[in-house]
Amino acid sequence: MNAFDIIKTVRITEKGTLQTDKFNQYTVVADRRANAPAIKRAVETLFGVKVVRVNTQNVQGKARRQKTKAAGRTSDWKKAIVTLKKGDKIELH
Repeated sequence: MNAFDIIKTVRITEKGTLQTDKFNQYTVVADRRANAPAIKRAVETLFGVKVVRVNTQNVQGKARRQKTKAAGRTSDWKKAIVTLKKGDKIELH
């Protein structure tokens, strides 16, 4: 897998913004098969920053119902919280 396959998107949430300001951490959605060292290499390659630590979490999909009695599910996904070296940041537009 290349870096574009591993990192799917950067999640921008209220909690994530507070983590960015306080701890220089960013939340990214990663491929479920990727491990922490692969995520670290991918973030360093794509954004040109130095990663200090990567914490990962497998998030289960939620049960959803859309205009029908039968409930479906959203997909499971992997969340990675990436801590960057002091002074580095990821430019989000």
